[in-house]
Amino acid sequence: MQIISTSPHQTVITTFEVTPGTCQDLIDELRDAYDHFISRQPGFVAAALHVNDAQTRIANYSQWQRREDFQAMLRTDEMRSRNRRINALCRSFEPVMYDVAHTLG
Repeated sequence: MQIISTSPHQTVITTFEVTPGTCQDLIDELRDAYDHFISRQPGFVAAALHVNDAQTRIANYSQWQRREDFQAMLRTDEMRSRNRRINALCRSFEPVMYDVAHTLG
C-alpha cells in the first residue's frame, strides 16, 4: 500500500479502544474479517492493522476505490454480524473517512 496525496481512493481510519486482555482476540477477529470477507468486497484496495505498545488501542487503516464501496460493505449482513462480535471485544470503535491531504517519503 502506498499512501499518496493524489490518490482518488477513500481512506478510512478506524480506532478501537480495547484492554490488554481483549486486544489479541480483536486482532484475530479483524484479521479474519479482512482475510475472508472485507478484502473480497468490491472496491477494496488495501488495509493495515496497528497496535499500541500497551495493547489498549488498535488502529485500522483501509483504502477503498470509492466511499460508496466502503458503505456498501458495512451494510452487508455478513459485516453487520461481524461488527456485533467486534463491538463485544472493545470498549468502542469509530470508523472515520478521510482524504489524504499531504504525504512525505
